[in-house]
Amino acid sequence: MSTFRPRGKSTGNHELDRDLALAWSGRWTLVTRILAVNIFALALLAGGFFYLDSYRSRLIDQRIDQSTVQATLIGEAIDAARPTDRSALIARLGQSTKLRLRLYGPDGRLMDDSWRHEAPTYELRDPSTEGWRRQVARALDRGVDMVVGADVPEMFVEPEYDRAAAWPEVRAVLAGDLVEAHVRRAPDRTLVVSVASPLPMRGRGVLFITGNARDITRIVREERLRLGIVLAVVILTSIVLSVFLARTIARPLRHLAIAAQRVRLGRSREVQVPRLPSRRDEIGMLARALSDMTQALRQRIDATEAFAADVTHELKNPLASLRSAIDSLDVVTDVELRARLIAIVHDDVRRLDRLITDISEASRVDSELARAKFEFVDLGTMIEGLTRSREDRGIDGGVRIAFARPHRGSAVVLGDGSRLTRVVENLIDNAVSFSPRDGLVQIGATRIGDRVTVWVEDEGPGVPAASREDIFRRFHSVRPEGETFGRHSGLGLAIAKATVEGHQGWITVRDRDSGASGARFVIDLPAAEL
Repeated sequence: MSTFRPRGKSTGNHELDRDLALAWSGRWTLVTRILAVNIFALALLAGGFFYLDSYRSRLIDQRIDQSTVQATLIGEAIDAARPTDRSALIARLGQSTKLRLRLYGPDGRLMDDSWRHEAPTYELRDPSTEGWRRQVARALDRGVDMVVGADVPEMFVEPEYDRAAAWPEVRAVLAGDLVEAHVRRAPDRTLVVSVASPLPMRGRGVLFITGNARDITRIVREERLRLGIVLAVVILTSIVLSVFLARTIARPLRHLAIAAQRVRLGRSREVQVPRLPSRRDEIGMLARALSDMTQALRQRIDATEAFAADVTHELKNPLASLRSAIDSLDVVTDVELRARLIAIVHDDVRRLDRLITDISEASRVDSELARAKFEFVDLGTMIEGLTRSREDRGIDGGVRIAFARPHRGSAVVLGDGSRLTRVVENLIDNAVSFSPRDGLVQIGATRIGDRVTVWVEDEGPGVPAASREDIFRRFHSVRPEGETFGRHSGLGLAIAKATVEGHQGWITVRDRDSGASGARFVIDLPAAEL
């Protein structure tokens, strides 16, 4: 016979732990992880400042190339001019290019300066005379340079004695280099670009141009402002999203964890686990699952406590009778009376043994069904074997059993064969015990759609409508007249109900379909797909 486990194959705890385990972030709270992810995204965006630094470097390189070309062209123009027109040309070129032009002779002496003839073309501003906005801008410049690790140019300082020796680039050209450029910073952190270029006619000296590249600083600051606005908006959005995620994810999880902890500690019997009915996401599913689990656990605890109380009560009766009989044996001398007391002792011992056996089975039925291997069980074959066995042993009171056997293979279910056999056997015993002399017990099994139904009918007094739920409770026993007290524990139908429900079915009792006196017990189980 093939086997089948309907509950599916479960992953081992260790494998599940490994699958869900977190490595280095395992000790982080959920809020911390949310913030960490958002901060990481912000860090990637902040990397735009590194791009801004490279953008500034490209602008500086372009300005150096531009100044180098200007120096070459200006030098050719000055060299081509007549000596009498040279000073005027230098002044005009300085004003048009917004540069300061200086000529140094081969001996390093300053020969001419565009600022001698015209007003200065740029001004190196004193930072202390500027407003707070400029101060903030320079502070941001220093901060960004420190973050990106940018090289800070040396300070631009006009020498007290303006000679070629005061400028390294001019000295280099006099020493034989073709063109030499330097970048320095003004006191207000704007850039000063200087280029030294030899005059076309060798031996006539060096042209030295300087210019304050304030536009580069302005462009970089404008781009930085745009990037800062974007970063500020993203930071604000990230904070809002982090708070939103913390409230919608971490906060309900924290409440669920606190409720679960209170359930575990058992300090409050009526712990209310939030169900979050308005949420349709995984957290809502988790909340409702935890709430249902808590209610089921509470019901299981209540049932266990009630079962323990019932067991205590049921054990006390035979124990009290047994103790009374044993105590009486010490003082009774009459042989006949002692024999009756010993018979009571034997009867109480058998009653206790039967009661303990049934209690043990009732307490194990749920756990054993959870671990059982379900098999294909043909209820028709199983019931046929039960009825034949009972007929071979003989039935008290001349009670007859009639079984309407279904077609072979039509009443097949998935389940524990021994447990289902015990259920049907219990119902047959119950029907026989309530049947009148020469009565008839009818049994049937059939498949209707995807369900298999088994029924057992007797011709006894039936079960009153008010008691049809009570008879399935533990230790509830309604026995036929004349039966010896204590012969049944009152657990048979309770075990039958637990077993059937463990097979995803149900059991009930009702009147007979014909309307005649008697009871009809019905079991409904899901049919197996062969």
